[in-house]
Amino acid sequence: MLVKVYGSAIHGVSAQCITVEVNIDKGVGYHLVGLPDNAIKESSHRISTVLKNLGYKIMGRKIIINMAPADLRKEGAAYDLTIAMGILVASNQISARNLDQYIIMGELSLDGSLQPIKGILPIAIKAREDGFKGIILPAQNTREAAIVNDLEVYGVSNITEVIDFFDKGISLSRTEFDTRAEFQNRIEDFPFDFNEVKGQDTAKRALEIAAAGGHNIILIGPPGSGKTMLAKRVPSILPPLSIREALETTKIHSVAGKIGAESSLLTVRPFRSPHHTISDVALVGGGSYPQPGEISLAHNGVLFLDEMPEFKRTVLEVMRQPLEDREVTISRAKFNVVYPASFMLVASMNPSPSGYFPDDPNNTSTSFEMQRYMNKLSGPLLDRIDIHIEVNKVEFEQLSDKKKGESSKQIRERVVKARAIQNLRYEKSAIHYNAQMGPKEIERYCELDEVALQLLKTAMEKLNLSARAYDRILKVARTIADLENEKNIAPVHISEAIQYRSLDREFWNA
Repeated sequence: MLVKVYGSAIHGVSAQCITVEVNIDKGVGYHLVGLPDNAIKESSHRISTVLKNLGYKIMGRKIIINMAPADLRKEGAAYDLTIAMGILVASNQISARNLDQYIIMGELSLDGSLQPIKGILPIAIKAREDGFKGIILPAQNTREAAIVNDLEVYGVSNITEVIDFFDKGISLSRTEFDTRAEFQNRIEDFPFDFNEVKGQDTAKRALEIAAAGGHNIILIGPPGSGKTMLAKRVPSILPPLSIREALETTKIHSVAGKIGAESSLLTVRPFRSPHHTISDVALVGGGSYPQPGEISLAHNGVLFLDEMPEFKRTVLEVMRQPLEDREVTISRAKFNVVYPASFMLVASMNPSPSGYFPDDPNNTSTSFEMQRYMNKLSGPLLDRIDIHIEVNKVEFEQLSDKKKGESSKQIRERVVKARAIQNLRYEKSAIHYNAQMGPKEIERYCELDEVALQLLKTAMEKLNLSARAYDRILKVARTIADLENEKNIAPVHISEAIQYRSLDREFWNA
């Protein structure tokens, strides 16, 4: 008897329907075909043990299981439940009239209980697109799948519940989820606030500009000056996620298995802070079984690289293409996978190997040591960081001051207004904010009057700014003008933008 059961496979951050065809005929043998990996091949041992423990059995006949399409590689143990249900129905041990109306996925334990699986959100989205009535999956994954509207989501803890549902008509408890209500309730759920930061007004201003224009930023300062503290608060001043962005981000985290049983839709922008020992594959994604890397997990959020020069140079260099294209393409001999990677880079570093500025009495680094330290950051990488800001140590008077600073909510209101101006400006183009401007957009939207132009020329000559600083200064000045709700870039905007190019000055390149 031939039976078809439906599952799903993850490819990149999308899913594809998999038809599991089970045919039981005369003969002996168990044959699993359709490019399964080792975890799927081992499922026969798990399934036979589970069925035996529940009073069922894999009959002593020839069982052929085909996973179509046969040219797509299938991975993981999530097909255990799919295959087990196909065997039970094909062997006439249970009946199932409406089996073809559901996507069935789950990893089996030997006692018949189900373990959670990865990638549920894209699987649920694909199930709705393909016209399935519902999806049956482990109970731990139900909140994540229930984000998808117009799809019946049933969470089960044991295979016996699935058997009873199809064979005896015993109903399952449907999981329902109000996506928009959950989204609105948790959109302001931030663990950190800028009013907790003492002093550092200049750095706060630079981070506000970076958030308003989507600019990458590097914080340069001695140990204990508050670089990490500032960086952790950046998501709290970025514009709120839209529903579309939230779904995009949640899909990536779902594929990577980063969604917990009590979690569902990500409502705040992600903040990823990998350790400096990270490999290039872990950062950009890939591997034998491709998975999203840290830069994709930071999609629509912040990637924080603490002590940036301590990262391996090869790791830093692989970020150059994603920073430009805002996506990562993982190429293999038989397939390509594309992961989105539109993130804001926030980096920090000490100004010298000893941790202090070159003009600080505590600095014990020689000029050669400083040059070698600075050379860890290549020109092309720095070319993609718009704002360089020096973070000085906080004085005692500021630390002991009980007065709270400006809150993240207040800063965020200004950032949202500036982003609204940019959305209107670029509504007919492919870009969304100032940091994405190319030469054509810079020429069109960053016109300077004679005074501002002369100021920029003088600065480049006197401060020995590099050529790459020219476009960056104009982009940042455009964002400063947007924060002031000014149509034209004024000399004061150019003057402030020039201050945010510390690493291009002769001071650092001597």
